[in-house]
Amino acid sequence: MKINEVKLVLFLFLFATLIPALWGGYNAEFDEYWKQRAQRAWKKTLAAYDPSPENVTKKLNQHVNRVLEKTGNKTSELDRDDDSYSHNTTSRRNLRGKHNKYQGPCVATNPIDSCWRCKANWAKDRKRLAHCAVGFGHKTEGGKDGEIYVVTDNSDNDMLNPKPGTLRWAVIRDEPLWIIFDRDMHIRLSSELMVQSKKTIDGRGVDVHIAFGAGLTLQFVHDVIIHGIHIHHILPSKGGMIRDSMDHYGLRTMGDGDGINIFGSTNIWLDHLSMSECQDGLIDAIQGSTAITISNCHFTHHNDVILLGASDSYARDKLMQVTVTFNHFGKELIQRMPRCRWGFFHVVNNDYTHWKMYAIGGSMHPTIISQGNRFIAPDDPNAKEVTNRNYAPESVWSKWMWRSEGDLLLNGARFRTSGPLKSPHFDFNKMDMIDAKPATFVGRLTQFAGALHCKVGVKC
Repeated sequence: MKINEVKLVLFLFLFATLIPALWGGYNAEFDEYWKQRAQRAWKKTLAAYDPSPENVTKKLNQHVNRVLEKTGNKTSELDRDDDSYSHNTTSRRNLRGKHNKYQGPCVATNPIDSCWRCKANWAKDRKRLAHCAVGFGHKTEGGKDGEIYVVTDNSDNDMLNPKPGTLRWAVIRDEPLWIIFDRDMHIRLSSELMVQSKKTIDGRGVDVHIAFGAGLTLQFVHDVIIHGIHIHHILPSKGGMIRDSMDHYGLRTMGDGDGINIFGSTNIWLDHLSMSECQDGLIDAIQGSTAITISNCHFTHHNDVILLGASDSYARDKLMQVTVTFNHFGKELIQRMPRCRWGFFHVVNNDYTHWKMYAIGGSMHPTIISQGNRFIAPDDPNAKEVTNRNYAPESVWSKWMWRSEGDLLLNGARFRTSGPLKSPHFDFNKMDMIDAKPATFVGRLTQFAGALHCKVGVKC
């Protein structure tokens, strides 16, 4: 082969392998199959976008109030905010602890859990869960229209022809599936797990860990529910030839090591996950993703927790709408709970017991409505600020709408609001016009955050 031909081959190789890395491990720009999926996914984004987002935020608050009215609207030890507790952050954090196993009768403390928990036959009616989402991801159906598929094999050895019985075999099927597990499992993914549309990964009734390998990728898909599993110690994926559906496989570049990466996808619901110690983010939602709810999760031991919008230059993320609710942001967290760009973000009734830099951040004029959260600042006097703006002077970010409504700010926590004094008017009806539940109820609302210890045949 001549010298010029060698150079040409080398150039083409580098172009094919390095340039896609700018997509963060995705090869959609250079594969006709992925181009078509990207086009279909963008149509889903446009259809899922709600031009009146406060309709969704108010409806969620309405559900919360209904549930707490049924349980008497009483606060518990975890909810107390009297002087003896508000000035004693150690006591508060010890109360939350590391989610010691609850020994009392079954109680469902928020509208998601009250929809399915505390029913002895929950395992016979698993798909009821598909009707329980709230917030922007409330239309997510997952695999409710499909068969129940039981994962029996925790191996992950063949990326091109996955073995029947494995999680990888199930998630790449074209048809809807409700995926469960026949026993406790630790699954070490050899490469990123490419999840197809209309799938539910349901870990209830067993103890499922995805750890010490690659994470999950939701790229140009819709209607995915991930519920009741542990995701931790996720490492950068090695890339290579990976099957992403029954009729397609392709070359993937090295992944960043996210726990869950949502890329150009809509109607996604992540619920009751326990997540920690991933190489990059615990959860990323980027590239025109929208209609997402992140709920009832327990996050610990991590730096970049949740990233919503990856680029200041990707304007399509202005359609991103995400609800973050009933989560516990716990031990050894540093920042991004979440970190937002462009879109509309409803952060409501979460418990922030730890951060080392800040809790909520953003750039590119996101709208952030923070309601009824409890923020317990660290003892570090330089980290009392809840909020953090990036890449803009105050003359610019002062116009961004960042509201704090009914938040509980403890141990010197400060939430710097900006934008109009009142939330913008949207056309919503009187049924939606209620306030978020006060932050004094957050301990109860988030009491069972994280993967639950359910047993088949017993109230969960």
